[in-house]
Amino acid sequence: MPLTFRHVNYIGYGIYSDLKTRLPYYKSDFKDAWNYRVVPSTLSIFFSNLLPAIAFAQDMFDKTDNAYGVNEVLMSSAIAGVVFGLFSGQPLCIVGVTGPISIFSYTVYELMTPRGTPYFPFMCWVYLWSMVFHILIAVGNYISFMRIISLYSCDIFGFFINMVYIQKGIQILSNQFDEVDLASGYASVMIALCMLICGVGSSILGSYLHYFKPWMRKVFADYGVVASVIFFTGFIHFGGKLDGTTFARLPVTKSFQPTESGDRRPHGWFIHFWPGENIEVGDVFLAIPFAILLTFLFYFDHNVSSLMCQSKEYPLTKPAGFHWDFLLLGITTGVAGLIGIPPPNGLIPQAPLHTDSLVVYDKYGKKLSVVEQRLTNTLQGAMTFVMMSRPFLVLLGLVPQAVLSGLFFIMAVTGLHGNIVTNRIRYFFLDKEYIETDPACPQVWKDIHALPNKKWFYVYTILEVIGGVGEFVITLTIAAVGFPGVLLFLAFCAKWVWPLFIPREDLDRLDGDVADEFILKNFTVASDEKKRRKRIRMEDEENKYEGETEVGESIMASSSS
Repeated sequence: MPLTFRHVNYIGYGIYSDLKTRLPYYKSDFKDAWNYRVVPSTLSIFFSNLLPAIAFAQDMFDKTDNAYGVNEVLMSSAIAGVVFGLFSGQPLCIVGVTGPISIFSYTVYELMTPRGTPYFPFMCWVYLWSMVFHILIAVGNYISFMRIISLYSCDIFGFFINMVYIQKGIQILSNQFDEVDLASGYASVMIALCMLICGVGSSILGSYLHYFKPWMRKVFADYGVVASVIFFTGFIHFGGKLDGTTFARLPVTKSFQPTESGDRRPHGWFIHFWPGENIEVGDVFLAIPFAILLTFLFYFDHNVSSLMCQSKEYPLTKPAGFHWDFLLLGITTGVAGLIGIPPPNGLIPQAPLHTDSLVVYDKYGKKLSVVEQRLTNTLQGAMTFVMMSRPFLVLLGLVPQAVLSGLFFIMAVTGLHGNIVTNRIRYFFLDKEYIETDPACPQVWKDIHALPNKKWFYVYTILEVIGGVGEFVITLTIAAVGFPGVLLFLAFCAKWVWPLFIPREDLDRLDGDVADEFILKNFTVASDEKKRRKRIRMEDEENKYEGETEVGESIMASSSS
Protein backbone atom coordinates (compact mmCIF):
# COMPACT_ATOMS: atom_id res chain seq x y z
CA MET A 1 0.00 0.00 0.00
CA PRO A 2 1.50 3.38 -1.00
CA LEU A 3 2.08 5.69 1.98
CA THR A 4 -0.18 8.30 0.35
CA PHE A 5 -3.28 6.25 1.09
CA ARG A 6 -2.25 5.66 4.70
CA HIS A 7 -2.11 9.30 5.63
CA VAL A 8 -5.13 10.73 3.79
CA ASN A 9 -7.73 8.24 5.02
CA TYR A 10 -7.47 6.12 1.87
CA ILE A 11 -8.71 8.92 -0.38
CA GLY A 12 -8.61 7.69 -3.96
CA TYR A 13 -7.97 4.07 -3.02
CA GLY A 14 -11.04 2.86 -4.91
CA ILE A 15 -9.77 4.41 -8.14
CA TYR A 16 -6.26 3.11 -7.44
CA SER A 17 -7.63 -0.40 -6.89
CA ASP A 18 -9.76 -0.25 -10.05
CA LEU A 19 -6.78 0.70 -12.17
CA LYS A 20 -4.58 -1.88 -10.47
CA THR A 21 -7.01 -4.75 -11.07
CA ARG A 22 -8.30 -3.70 -14.50
CA LEU A 23 -5.15 -2.57 -16.32
CA PRO A 24 -3.69 -6.11 -16.58
CA TYR A 25 -6.69 -6.99 -18.77
CA TYR A 26 -6.36 -3.98 -21.08
CA LYS A 27 -4.36 -5.77 -23.75
CA SER A 28 -6.70 -8.76 -23.71
CA ASP A 29 -9.67 -6.37 -24.05
CA PHE A 30 -8.55 -5.84 -27.64
CA LYS A 31 -7.15 -9.28 -28.27
CA ASP A 32 -10.41 -10.92 -27.16
CA ALA A 33 -12.31 -8.81 -29.72
CA TRP A 34 -11.17 -11.31 -32.37
CA ASN A 35 -14.47 -13.17 -32.14
CA TYR A 36 -17.38 -13.69 -34.51
CA ARG A 37 -19.84 -12.13 -32.03
CA VAL A 38 -18.15 -8.70 -32.24
CA VAL A 39 -19.44 -7.70 -35.70
CA PRO A 40 -23.17 -8.40 -35.12
CA SER A 41 -22.89 -6.99 -31.60
CA THR A 42 -21.37 -3.72 -32.89
CA LEU A 43 -24.09 -3.27 -35.49
CA SER A 44 -26.84 -4.26 -33.08
CA ILE A 45 -25.77 -1.93 -30.28
CA PHE A 46 -25.08 0.91 -32.72
CA PHE A 47 -28.69 0.89 -33.89
CA SER A 48 -29.99 0.17 -30.37
CA ASN A 49 -28.21 3.32 -29.20
CA LEU A 50 -28.73 5.53 -32.26
CA LEU A 51 -32.48 5.10 -32.66
CA PRO A 52 -33.47 5.96 -29.07
CA ALA A 53 -30.94 8.81 -29.14
CA ILE A 54 -32.65 10.54 -32.07
CA ALA A 55 -36.00 9.91 -30.43
CA PHE A 56 -34.79 11.71 -27.29
CA ALA A 57 -33.36 14.42 -29.52
CA GLN A 58 -36.86 15.03 -30.87
CA ASP A 59 -38.23 15.13 -27.34
CA MET A 60 -35.69 17.69 -26.12
CA PHE A 61 -36.01 19.70 -29.33
CA ASP A 62 -39.73 20.09 -28.67
CA LYS A 63 -39.39 20.89 -24.96
CA THR A 64 -36.39 23.28 -25.01
CA ASP A 65 -37.45 25.53 -27.88
CA ASN A 66 -34.87 23.95 -30.22
CA ALA A 67 -31.95 24.37 -27.78
CA TYR A 68 -30.98 20.70 -27.94
CA GLY A 69 -31.34 18.71 -31.15
CA VAL A 70 -29.96 15.80 -33.14
CA ASN A 71 -26.37 17.05 -33.38
CA GLU A 72 -26.06 17.58 -29.63
CA VAL A 73 -27.39 14.10 -28.85
CA LEU A 74 -25.22 12.45 -31.50
CA MET A 75 -22.15 14.30 -30.23
CA SER A 76 -22.86 13.23 -26.65
CA SER A 77 -23.40 9.57 -27.60
CA ALA A 78 -20.32 9.52 -29.84
CA ILE A 79 -18.00 10.99 -27.20
CA ALA A 80 -19.38 8.62 -24.58
CA GLY A 81 -18.97 5.54 -26.76
CA VAL A 82 -15.34 6.27 -27.66
CA VAL A 83 -14.27 7.48 -24.20
CA PHE A 84 -15.90 4.66 -22.25
CA GLY A 85 -14.99 2.09 -24.87
CA LEU A 86 -11.29 2.97 -24.64
CA PHE A 87 -10.84 4.08 -21.03
CA SER A 88 -13.61 2.78 -18.75
CA GLY A 89 -13.26 -0.02 -16.25
CA GLN A 90 -16.33 -1.72 -17.68
CA PRO A 91 -16.47 -1.18 -21.47
CA LEU A 92 -19.57 -3.37 -21.77
CA CYS A 93 -21.64 -0.57 -20.23
CA ILE A 94 -23.18 1.50 -23.04
CA VAL A 95 -23.26 5.21 -22.25
CA GLY A 96 -25.34 7.85 -23.99
CA VAL A 97 -28.31 10.19 -23.68
CA THR A 98 -31.09 8.72 -21.55
CA GLY A 99 -34.74 9.42 -20.84
CA PRO A 100 -34.00 10.78 -17.34
CA ILE A 101 -31.44 13.30 -18.62
CA SER A 102 -33.97 14.37 -21.25
CA ILE A 103 -36.49 15.02 -18.47
CA PHE A 104 -33.87 16.84 -16.40
CA SER A 105 -32.79 19.05 -19.33
CA TYR A 106 -36.19 20.34 -20.32
CA THR A 107 -37.40 20.68 -16.72
CA VAL A 108 -34.46 22.98 -15.95
CA TYR A 109 -35.27 24.88 -19.15
CA GLU A 110 -38.89 25.36 -18.06
CA LEU A 111 -37.79 26.56 -14.61
CA MET A 112 -34.94 28.89 -15.56
CA THR A 113 -35.99 30.47 -18.87
CA PRO A 114 -38.87 32.52 -17.36
CA ARG A 115 -36.31 34.08 -14.98
CA GLY A 116 -34.29 35.36 -17.93
CA THR A 117 -31.35 33.10 -17.05
CA PRO A 118 -29.37 32.12 -20.16
CA TYR A 119 -29.87 28.40 -20.62
CA PHE A 120 -26.53 27.16 -21.95
CA PRO A 121 -24.25 29.03 -19.51
CA PHE A 122 -26.50 27.95 -16.64
CA MET A 123 -26.44 24.30 -17.76
CA CYS A 124 -22.69 24.56 -18.16
CA TRP A 125 -22.39 25.51 -14.50
CA VAL A 126 -24.77 22.70 -13.51
CA TYR A 127 -22.53 20.22 -15.29
CA LEU A 128 -19.29 21.74 -13.99
CA TRP A 129 -20.52 21.62 -10.39
CA SER A 130 -21.72 18.08 -11.01
CA MET A 131 -18.26 17.17 -12.31
CA VAL A 132 -16.79 18.39 -9.02
CA PHE A 133 -19.29 16.27 -7.06
CA HIS A 134 -18.54 13.23 -9.23
CA ILE A 135 -14.83 13.62 -8.54
CA LEU A 136 -15.39 14.02 -4.79
CA ILE A 137 -17.58 10.90 -4.70
CA ALA A 138 -15.13 8.83 -6.71
CA VAL A 139 -12.01 10.01 -4.88
CA GLY A 140 -13.73 9.73 -1.51
CA ASN A 141 -14.65 6.08 -2.22
CA TYR A 142 -18.36 6.85 -1.72
CA ILE A 143 -19.30 4.50 -4.54
CA SER A 144 -19.27 1.89 -1.77
CA PHE A 145 -22.77 3.08 -0.80
CA MET A 146 -24.03 1.49 -4.03
CA ARG A 147 -23.79 -1.80 -2.17
CA ILE A 148 -27.29 -1.03 -0.91
CA ILE A 149 -28.67 -1.30 -4.46
CA SER A 150 -30.63 -4.51 -4.80
CA LEU A 151 -32.79 -6.09 -7.49
CA TYR A 152 -35.73 -4.05 -6.18
CA SER A 153 -34.09 -0.77 -7.24
CA CYS A 154 -33.06 -2.11 -10.66
CA ASP A 155 -36.43 -3.69 -11.38
CA ILE A 156 -38.53 -0.62 -10.55
CA PHE A 157 -36.12 1.66 -12.39
CA GLY A 158 -36.55 -0.43 -15.55
CA PHE A 159 -40.32 -0.38 -14.97
CA PHE A 160 -40.22 3.41 -14.63
CA ILE A 161 -38.12 3.91 -17.77
CA ASN A 162 -40.59 1.92 -19.86
CA MET A 163 -43.49 4.04 -18.62
CA VAL A 164 -41.50 7.13 -19.66
CA TYR A 165 -41.09 5.63 -23.14
CA ILE A 166 -44.85 5.22 -23.49
CA GLN A 167 -45.37 8.81 -22.36
CA LYS A 168 -42.82 10.11 -24.88
CA GLY A 169 -44.46 8.17 -27.72
CA ILE A 170 -47.87 9.60 -26.88
CA GLN A 171 -46.49 13.14 -26.62
CA ILE A 172 -44.95 12.95 -30.08
CA LEU A 173 -48.25 11.75 -31.57
CA SER A 174 -50.16 14.47 -29.75
CA ASN A 175 -47.85 17.07 -31.29
CA GLN A 176 -48.80 15.89 -34.78
CA PHE A 177 -52.45 16.82 -34.10
CA ASP A 178 -51.51 20.17 -32.58
CA GLU A 179 -48.64 21.28 -34.84
CA VAL A 180 -49.54 19.78 -38.23
CA ASP A 181 -53.17 18.82 -38.80
CA LEU A 182 -55.82 16.22 -38.05
CA ALA A 183 -54.95 14.00 -41.03
CA SER A 184 -51.29 13.94 -40.05
CA GLY A 185 -52.24 13.06 -36.48
CA TYR A 186 -54.36 10.04 -37.39
CA ALA A 187 -51.90 8.84 -40.04
CA SER A 188 -49.07 9.15 -37.52
CA VAL A 189 -51.02 7.06 -34.99
CA MET A 190 -51.47 4.38 -37.65
CA ILE A 191 -47.76 4.38 -38.54
CA ALA A 192 -46.72 4.22 -34.87
CA LEU A 193 -49.03 1.26 -34.19
CA CYS A 194 -47.84 -0.58 -37.32
CA MET A 195 -44.26 0.09 -36.19
CA LEU A 196 -45.13 -1.40 -32.81
CA ILE A 197 -46.60 -4.54 -34.38
CA CYS A 198 -43.60 -5.07 -36.67
CA GLY A 199 -40.98 -4.27 -34.05
CA VAL A 200 -42.47 -6.43 -31.30
CA GLY A 201 -43.34 -9.12 -33.85
CA SER A 202 -39.72 -9.38 -35.01
CA SER A 203 -38.61 -9.70 -31.39
CA ILE A 204 -41.13 -12.49 -30.74
CA LEU A 205 -40.20 -14.28 -33.95
CA GLY A 206 -36.51 -14.03 -33.20
CA SER A 207 -36.60 -14.89 -29.50
CA TYR A 208 -39.63 -17.03 -28.71
CA LEU A 209 -40.80 -18.88 -31.84
CA HIS A 210 -38.99 -21.68 -33.65
CA TYR A 211 -39.51 -20.88 -37.31
CA PHE A 212 -36.41 -20.82 -39.51
CA LYS A 213 -32.86 -21.64 -38.47
CA PRO A 214 -31.33 -20.10 -35.31
CA TRP A 215 -29.11 -17.70 -37.28
CA MET A 216 -32.14 -16.42 -39.18
CA ARG A 217 -34.09 -15.89 -35.96
CA LYS A 218 -31.11 -13.98 -34.59
CA VAL A 219 -31.30 -11.63 -37.60
CA PHE A 220 -34.96 -10.92 -36.80
CA ALA A 221 -34.15 -10.28 -33.15
CA ASP A 222 -31.14 -8.03 -33.83
CA TYR A 223 -32.30 -6.05 -36.84
CA GLY A 224 -36.10 -6.23 -36.88
CA VAL A 225 -36.50 -2.81 -35.28
CA VAL A 226 -33.95 -1.25 -37.63
CA ALA A 227 -35.78 -2.74 -40.62
CA SER A 228 -39.07 -1.36 -39.26
CA VAL A 229 -37.61 2.16 -38.99
CA ILE A 230 -36.28 1.97 -42.57
CA PHE A 231 -39.51 0.56 -43.99
CA PHE A 232 -41.87 3.04 -42.35
CA THR A 233 -39.58 5.95 -43.18
CA GLY A 234 -40.14 5.00 -46.81
CA PHE A 235 -43.81 4.15 -46.23
CA ILE A 236 -44.91 7.78 -46.27
CA HIS A 237 -43.71 7.97 -49.90
CA PHE A 238 -45.83 5.05 -51.12
CA GLY A 239 -48.29 7.42 -52.78
CA GLY A 240 -52.07 7.32 -52.90
CA LYS A 241 -53.82 9.10 -50.07
CA LEU A 242 -50.47 9.52 -48.32
CA ASP A 243 -49.47 12.09 -50.95
CA GLY A 244 -52.03 14.46 -49.53
CA THR A 245 -50.82 14.05 -45.96
CA THR A 246 -48.06 16.11 -44.40
CA PHE A 247 -45.77 14.33 -41.95
CA ALA A 248 -43.49 16.15 -39.53
CA ARG A 249 -39.96 14.77 -39.66
CA LEU A 250 -36.92 14.69 -37.42
CA PRO A 251 -35.44 18.23 -37.47
CA VAL A 252 -31.77 18.36 -38.49
CA THR A 253 -29.31 21.22 -39.04
CA LYS A 254 -25.84 21.63 -40.53
CA SER A 255 -23.36 18.82 -40.12
CA PHE A 256 -21.12 19.03 -37.05
CA GLN A 257 -22.79 22.30 -36.01
CA PRO A 258 -24.95 23.06 -32.96
CA THR A 259 -28.70 22.99 -33.53
CA GLU A 260 -29.14 26.47 -32.07
CA SER A 261 -27.25 29.53 -33.30
CA GLY A 262 -27.62 33.28 -32.89
CA ASP A 263 -27.98 34.93 -29.49
CA ARG A 264 -28.27 31.72 -27.47
CA ARG A 265 -25.12 30.11 -28.93
CA PRO A 266 -23.05 32.90 -30.49
CA HIS A 267 -19.76 31.03 -30.02
CA GLY A 268 -20.63 27.68 -31.56
CA TRP A 269 -19.71 24.60 -29.58
CA PHE A 270 -17.83 26.45 -26.84
CA ILE A 271 -20.02 27.93 -24.10
CA HIS A 272 -18.84 31.19 -22.55
CA PHE A 273 -19.78 30.37 -18.97
CA TRP A 274 -17.82 32.90 -16.90
CA PRO A 275 -19.83 35.36 -14.79
CA GLY A 276 -20.16 38.89 -16.03
CA GLU A 277 -20.44 38.11 -19.74
CA ASN A 278 -23.49 35.84 -20.07
CA ILE A 279 -24.52 34.83 -16.55
CA GLU A 280 -24.88 36.43 -13.15
CA VAL A 281 -22.86 35.31 -10.12
CA GLY A 282 -26.06 34.39 -8.29
CA ASP A 283 -27.03 31.99 -11.07
CA VAL A 284 -23.65 30.29 -10.78
CA PHE A 285 -24.48 29.31 -7.20
CA LEU A 286 -28.12 28.63 -8.03
CA ALA A 287 -26.80 25.87 -10.30
CA ILE A 288 -25.46 23.93 -7.27
CA PRO A 289 -28.75 22.32 -6.12
CA PHE A 290 -29.49 21.28 -9.71
CA ALA A 291 -25.99 19.82 -9.92
CA ILE A 292 -26.58 17.85 -6.71
CA LEU A 293 -29.78 16.36 -8.16
CA LEU A 294 -28.01 15.51 -11.41
CA THR A 295 -25.21 13.84 -9.47
CA PHE A 296 -27.76 11.78 -7.53
CA LEU A 297 -29.32 10.74 -10.83
CA PHE A 298 -26.03 9.71 -12.41
CA TYR A 299 -24.86 8.04 -9.20
CA PHE A 300 -27.89 5.80 -9.35
CA ASP A 301 -28.54 5.57 -13.10
CA HIS A 302 -25.01 4.90 -14.31
CA ASN A 303 -24.05 2.46 -11.58
CA VAL A 304 -27.32 0.55 -11.95
CA SER A 305 -26.76 0.36 -15.72
CA SER A 306 -23.26 -0.94 -15.08
CA LEU A 307 -24.58 -3.46 -12.55
CA MET A 308 -27.25 -4.68 -14.96
CA CYS A 309 -24.75 -5.30 -17.76
CA GLN A 310 -22.69 -7.30 -15.24
CA SER A 311 -25.61 -9.15 -13.64
CA LYS A 312 -25.17 -12.67 -12.36
CA GLU A 313 -26.94 -14.16 -15.40
CA TYR A 314 -23.86 -13.36 -17.50
CA PRO A 315 -20.70 -15.48 -17.00
CA LEU A 316 -18.23 -12.60 -16.73
CA THR A 317 -14.63 -13.16 -15.70
CA LYS A 318 -13.01 -9.69 -15.80
CA PRO A 319 -13.25 -7.32 -12.81
CA ALA A 320 -15.36 -4.18 -12.60
CA GLY A 321 -14.23 -0.57 -12.11
CA PHE A 322 -17.04 1.46 -10.56
CA HIS A 323 -14.92 4.15 -8.85
CA TRP A 324 -12.83 4.88 -11.93
CA ASP A 325 -15.88 4.84 -14.21
CA PHE A 326 -17.70 7.38 -12.04
CA LEU A 327 -14.68 9.66 -12.16
CA LEU A 328 -14.64 9.28 -15.94
CA LEU A 329 -18.38 10.04 -16.03
CA GLY A 330 -17.76 13.23 -14.08
CA ILE A 331 -15.15 14.37 -16.59
CA THR A 332 -17.46 13.74 -19.56
CA THR A 333 -20.23 15.61 -17.70
CA GLY A 334 -17.98 18.66 -17.33
CA VAL A 335 -16.94 18.49 -20.99
CA ALA A 336 -20.62 18.25 -21.97
CA GLY A 337 -21.27 21.52 -20.16
CA LEU A 338 -18.39 23.29 -21.87
CA ILE A 339 -19.55 22.35 -25.38
CA GLY A 340 -23.29 22.66 -24.73
CA ILE A 341 -24.51 19.07 -25.10
CA PRO A 342 -26.58 16.84 -22.78
CA PRO A 343 -24.27 14.75 -20.59
CA PRO A 344 -24.18 10.99 -21.24
CA ASN A 345 -24.58 8.27 -18.66
CA GLY A 346 -25.34 4.54 -18.47
CA LEU A 347 -28.17 3.33 -20.69
CA ILE A 348 -30.98 0.95 -19.81
CA PRO A 349 -31.78 -1.35 -21.61
CA GLN A 350 -28.87 -0.85 -24.02
CA ALA A 351 -26.17 -1.76 -21.47
CA PRO A 352 -27.50 -5.25 -20.61
CA LEU A 353 -28.52 -5.76 -24.26
CA HIS A 354 -24.90 -5.15 -25.22
CA THR A 355 -23.67 -7.86 -22.86
CA ASP A 356 -26.40 -10.19 -24.04
CA SER A 357 -25.34 -9.69 -27.67
CA LEU A 358 -21.84 -10.86 -26.76
CA VAL A 359 -22.86 -14.09 -25.05
CA VAL A 360 -21.54 -17.30 -26.61
CA TYR A 361 -23.98 -20.23 -26.36
CA ASP A 362 -23.53 -23.94 -26.88
CA LYS A 363 -25.85 -25.92 -29.16
CA TYR A 364 -28.22 -26.51 -26.25
CA GLY A 365 -28.64 -22.79 -25.55
CA LYS A 366 -26.44 -22.76 -22.44
CA LYS A 367 -24.38 -19.61 -21.85
CA LEU A 368 -20.71 -20.49 -22.12
CA SER A 369 -18.96 -17.15 -21.94
CA VAL A 370 -19.14 -13.44 -22.76
CA VAL A 371 -16.80 -11.77 -25.26
CA GLU A 372 -15.45 -9.14 -22.87
CA GLN A 373 -13.68 -6.52 -24.98
CA ARG A 374 -13.53 -2.79 -25.83
CA LEU A 375 -14.00 -2.77 -29.58
CA THR A 376 -17.81 -2.88 -29.87
CA ASN A 377 -18.42 0.13 -27.64
CA THR A 378 -15.62 2.15 -29.25
CA LEU A 379 -16.75 1.37 -32.79
CA GLN A 380 -20.41 2.19 -32.16
CA GLY A 381 -19.30 5.54 -30.71
CA ALA A 382 -17.17 6.28 -33.77
CA MET A 383 -20.04 5.26 -36.08
CA THR A 384 -22.37 7.61 -34.19
CA PHE A 385 -19.93 10.46 -34.78
CA VAL A 386 -19.97 9.68 -38.53
CA MET A 387 -23.77 10.08 -38.45
CA MET A 388 -23.19 13.82 -37.93
CA SER A 389 -21.76 14.12 -41.45
CA ARG A 390 -24.02 15.57 -44.12
CA PRO A 391 -25.06 12.46 -46.09
CA PHE A 392 -26.13 10.56 -42.97
CA LEU A 393 -27.66 13.62 -41.32
CA VAL A 394 -29.86 14.08 -44.39
CA LEU A 395 -30.97 10.46 -44.07
CA LEU A 396 -31.88 11.00 -40.42
CA GLY A 397 -33.88 14.06 -41.48
CA LEU A 398 -36.11 11.78 -43.58
CA VAL A 399 -37.38 9.91 -40.50
CA PRO A 400 -41.01 10.86 -39.70
CA GLN A 401 -41.74 11.77 -36.11
CA ALA A 402 -44.43 9.08 -36.17
CA VAL A 403 -41.66 6.50 -36.58
CA LEU A 404 -39.90 7.91 -33.49
CA SER A 405 -43.16 7.52 -31.59
CA GLY A 406 -43.42 3.91 -32.74
CA LEU A 407 -39.82 3.39 -31.67
CA PHE A 408 -40.65 4.56 -28.14
CA PHE A 409 -43.60 2.15 -28.06
CA ILE A 410 -41.42 -0.76 -29.22
CA MET A 411 -38.83 -0.05 -26.51
CA ALA A 412 -41.58 0.23 -23.90
CA VAL A 413 -43.45 -2.97 -24.80
CA THR A 414 -40.33 -5.13 -25.23
CA GLY A 415 -38.91 -3.69 -22.01
CA LEU A 416 -42.09 -4.29 -20.03
CA HIS A 417 -42.37 -7.81 -21.42
CA GLY A 418 -39.01 -8.77 -19.95
CA ASN A 419 -39.35 -6.77 -16.73
CA ILE A 420 -39.71 -8.82 -13.56
CA VAL A 421 -42.29 -6.39 -12.14
CA THR A 422 -44.51 -6.97 -15.18
CA ASN A 423 -44.15 -10.74 -14.86
CA ARG A 424 -45.09 -10.57 -11.19
CA ILE A 425 -48.18 -8.51 -12.03
CA ARG A 426 -49.13 -11.11 -14.65
CA TYR A 427 -49.03 -13.83 -12.01
CA PHE A 428 -51.92 -12.13 -10.21
CA PHE A 429 -54.20 -12.99 -13.15
CA LEU A 430 -52.77 -16.29 -14.40
CA ASP A 431 -54.72 -19.53 -14.36
CA LYS A 432 -52.96 -21.45 -11.57
CA GLU A 433 -53.80 -24.77 -13.24
CA TYR A 434 -51.77 -23.64 -16.25
CA ILE A 435 -48.75 -23.06 -14.01
CA GLU A 436 -49.10 -26.43 -12.30
CA THR A 437 -49.79 -28.65 -15.30
CA ASP A 438 -48.47 -27.04 -18.49
CA PRO A 439 -44.76 -27.87 -19.11
CA ALA A 440 -44.51 -24.83 -21.43
CA CYS A 441 -45.16 -22.43 -18.53
CA PRO A 442 -42.13 -20.13 -18.06
CA GLN A 443 -39.96 -20.89 -15.05
CA VAL A 444 -40.43 -17.41 -13.57
CA TRP A 445 -44.07 -18.16 -12.77
CA LYS A 446 -43.29 -21.66 -11.53
CA ASP A 447 -40.79 -20.17 -9.10
CA ILE A 448 -43.38 -17.69 -7.83
CA HIS A 449 -45.99 -20.43 -7.51
CA ALA A 450 -43.56 -22.51 -5.45
CA LEU A 451 -43.10 -19.80 -2.80
CA PRO A 452 -44.18 -21.13 0.61
CA ASN A 453 -45.85 -17.87 1.66
CA LYS A 454 -47.31 -15.82 -1.18
CA LYS A 455 -48.69 -13.10 1.08
CA TRP A 456 -45.33 -11.35 1.15
CA PHE A 457 -44.95 -11.83 -2.59
CA TYR A 458 -48.13 -9.81 -3.14
CA VAL A 459 -46.98 -7.14 -0.67
CA TYR A 460 -43.56 -6.88 -2.30
CA THR A 461 -45.02 -6.67 -5.82
CA ILE A 462 -47.35 -3.87 -4.73
CA LEU A 463 -44.34 -2.03 -3.29
CA GLU A 464 -42.57 -2.42 -6.65
CA VAL A 465 -45.56 -1.02 -8.53
CA ILE A 466 -45.87 1.89 -6.11
CA GLY A 467 -42.16 2.63 -6.46
CA GLY A 468 -42.17 2.57 -10.27
CA VAL A 469 -45.38 4.57 -10.61
CA GLY A 470 -44.21 7.03 -7.95
CA GLU A 471 -41.03 7.74 -9.92
CA PHE A 472 -43.09 8.28 -13.06
CA VAL A 473 -45.72 10.52 -11.46
CA ILE A 474 -43.18 12.99 -10.11
CA THR A 475 -41.81 13.49 -13.65
CA LEU A 476 -45.25 14.80 -14.66
CA THR A 477 -45.07 17.65 -12.15
CA ILE A 478 -43.03 20.81 -11.75
CA ALA A 479 -40.94 18.84 -9.25
CA ALA A 480 -39.71 16.56 -12.04
CA VAL A 481 -36.16 17.80 -11.54
CA GLY A 482 -36.21 16.16 -8.10
CA PHE A 483 -36.99 12.63 -9.24
CA PRO A 484 -33.36 11.44 -8.68
CA GLY A 485 -34.01 11.90 -4.97
CA VAL A 486 -36.99 9.54 -5.22
CA LEU A 487 -34.72 6.90 -6.77
CA LEU A 488 -32.31 7.02 -3.84
CA PHE A 489 -35.12 7.17 -1.27
CA LEU A 490 -36.63 3.96 -2.64
CA ALA A 491 -33.21 2.29 -2.63
CA PHE A 492 -32.86 3.16 1.07
CA CYS A 493 -36.38 1.82 1.73
CA ALA A 494 -35.54 -1.50 0.09
CA LYS A 495 -32.44 -1.79 2.29
CA TRP A 496 -33.78 -0.69 5.67
CA VAL A 497 -37.57 -0.24 5.66
CA TRP A 498 -38.95 -3.33 3.89
CA PRO A 499 -37.09 -5.68 6.30
CA LEU A 500 -38.98 -4.09 9.19
CA PHE A 501 -42.25 -5.79 8.18
CA ILE A 502 -41.30 -8.41 5.56
CA PRO A 503 -39.60 -11.46 7.11
CA ARG A 504 -35.96 -11.68 6.05
CA GLU A 505 -36.38 -15.21 4.72
CA ASP A 506 -39.21 -14.16 2.41
CA LEU A 507 -37.45 -10.95 1.37
CA ASP A 508 -34.34 -12.91 0.39
CA ARG A 509 -36.46 -15.00 -1.98
CA LEU A 510 -37.93 -11.89 -3.63
CA ASP A 511 -34.95 -9.53 -3.59
CA GLY A 512 -31.19 -9.99 -3.71
CA ASP A 513 -27.89 -8.83 -5.11
CA VAL A 514 -27.79 -7.71 -8.72
CA ALA A 515 -24.39 -9.13 -9.65
CA ASP A 516 -22.00 -11.83 -8.47
CA GLU A 517 -19.85 -11.20 -5.43
CA PHE A 518 -16.63 -10.66 -7.38
CA ILE A 519 -18.34 -7.74 -9.17
CA LEU A 520 -19.95 -6.29 -6.04
CA LYS A 521 -16.67 -6.54 -4.12
CA ASN A 522 -15.45 -3.59 -6.19
CA PHE A 523 -17.87 -1.34 -4.29
CA THR A 524 -16.28 -2.01 -0.91
CA VAL A 525 -12.64 -2.56 -1.81
CA ALA A 526 -11.56 0.75 -0.28
CA SER A 527 -13.47 0.30 2.97
CA ASP A 528 -12.32 -3.33 3.22
CA GLU A 529 -8.72 -2.23 2.82
CA LYS A 530 -9.20 0.46 5.40
CA LYS A 531 -10.62 -2.08 7.88
CA ARG A 532 -7.76 -4.46 7.16
CA ARG A 533 -5.17 -1.76 7.77
CA LYS A 534 -6.94 -0.66 10.95
CA ARG A 535 -6.97 -4.22 12.20
CA ILE A 536 -3.23 -4.59 11.49
CA ARG A 537 -2.55 -1.29 13.26
CA MET A 538 -4.50 -2.40 16.32
CA GLU A 539 -2.67 -5.72 16.37
CA ASP A 540 0.66 -3.85 16.14
CA GLU A 541 -0.35 -1.62 19.05
CA GLU A 542 -1.41 -4.63 21.12
CA ASN A 543 1.87 -6.41 20.38
CA LYS A 544 3.79 -3.25 21.24
CA TYR A 545 1.89 -2.90 24.53
CA GLU A 546 2.50 -6.54 25.41
CA GLY A 547 6.20 -6.12 24.60
CA GLU A 548 6.47 -3.01 26.78
CA THR A 549 4.68 -4.84 29.61
CA GLU A 550 7.08 -7.78 29.42
CA VAL A 551 10.10 -5.44 29.48
CA GLY A 552 8.67 -3.58 32.47
CA GLU A 553 8.05 -6.82 34.38
CA SER A 554 11.57 -8.05 33.68
CA ILE A 555 13.05 -4.74 34.94
CA MET A 556 11.00 -4.92 38.12
CA ALA A 557 12.08 -8.50 38.66
CA SER A 558 15.74 -7.53 38.25
CA SER A 559 15.38 -4.65 40.71
CA SER A 560 13.80 -6.82 43.39
CA SER A 561 16.46 -9.47 43.03
